[in-house]
Amino acid sequence: MFDSLDEQIKKDEARVLSSRERMMRYAIYVVAAVVVFGGLILGVYMFT
Repeated sequence: MFDSLDEQIKKDEARVLSSRERMMRYAIYVVAAVVVFGGLILGVYMFT
């Protein structure tokens, strides 16, 4: 009855997200990371 918050979040995500939606989420995270770090690297390169 009294599940931990982590267990409850895992149960909720398992019910709501399909594997395709989960992979899309990870792909968005990867693209966002590449844009952020690429921008930082480009910014440092432009100032040197």
